[in-house]
Amino acid sequence: MQFELTKEQVQIQKAVRDFVKGQFKKEEIHDLLERHAYPERLWKKACELGFVGIHFPEKYSGQGMGVMENILVAEELARGDSTVGTCLLIADFATELILHNGTEEQKAKWLPPVAEGKCLACGAFTEPDHGSDITKVETTAVKQGNEWVINGSKIFITNSGPLAGFYNVLCTTDPNASPSHRGLSIILVEADRPGVAYQDVGKKMGITLSYTAEVTFKDVRVPLSNLIGQENRGFYQLLHFFDESRILVAAQALGIAQGGFDRALAYVKQREQFGKKIAQFQVTQHKIADMATKIEAARLLVYKAAWNFDQGRIDPKLTSMAKMYAARTAVEVCDEAIQLLGGYGYMQEYEVERYYRDAKITEIYEGTKEIQKNTIAGTLLGSIK
Repeated sequence: MQFELTKEQVQIQKAVRDFVKGQFKKEEIHDLLERHAYPERLWKKACELGFVGIHFPEKYSGQGMGVMENILVAEELARGDSTVGTCLLIADFATELILHNGTEEQKAKWLPPVAEGKCLACGAFTEPDHGSDITKVETTAVKQGNEWVINGSKIFITNSGPLAGFYNVLCTTDPNASPSHRGLSIILVEADRPGVAYQDVGKKMGITLSYTAEVTFKDVRVPLSNLIGQENRGFYQLLHFFDESRILVAAQALGIAQGGFDRALAYVKQREQFGKKIAQFQVTQHKIADMATKIEAARLLVYKAAWNFDQGRIDPKLTSMAKMYAARTAVEVCDEAIQLLGGYGYMQEYEVERYYRDAKITEIYEGTKEIQKNTIAGTLLGSIK
């Protein structure tokens, strides 16, 4: 059993760290935060360096890497800055649905623009009245001639805004299916189609630079060829996607935890109280030890989940464990980082309060921590009658 990254993976990790060190300037990030502006320059630079869509085949402007390499990139971006890093690591959100289920034409048309920084990708799954229950979908897609006619609304849609290129929309295509999830399909809808509209959800607790909107579809017409994968198999395609995307969110959480820890560690080494560095106090040392241990445990889970996926083994229990534990670690570590910095930890200048706010979303999107527990328990217990 190997616990070391390959030489190529180490090089990728170093490349992202160098990018973060050279490009993530505090003054620029502060300005972006003040204006609530998307980090467009940094996004395009990340695309230029091949960090977005690194797991796409080369013919689609990727680097032909796997989930492991993708989550290494995500971890380092979030570690460098929890807010900007999150924007960059989710720039290609839901493209895996096309990558794994799409036609050759769909892949060739839509994956390169995302990898090249020409547009953001969106997954439109969650609905206002159903939240985590993706088996209930009120958005409908009805065949009329050689087109789908789509009506409905989605909420909390990441990347939905002026830079969005397309939405992968979960729709009901067979309203008579029983159970209902057997009548769901995923259909690609271009963002500039007539009838597509978005409205920003408003001010958020964290990840304040990323676009999040409510999207409505009113008599939106797209070709039948925009169907992704098989008709009425959308629910199963989405479950497979979540098994991959949850590893990415786990890596995001891992990076945020590490970034919060880095800042707390640097602070306690230089801050003096009662005549000595606070790192010399045993209570501080114990906090640092606990934080570091949680991060390392989370990293092992996340890396194992990514490696396992790359071996072709789909294990919902493992991916849910990785996301649940890494997300909880991010929240707890960043909370402790604020505590170590004391009053300064509460100030925006010292960043850890922002890492704390950004950490919380990892316990919510891509399935809440409660949903992850359901998945884990369901796998372990099986069907109980």
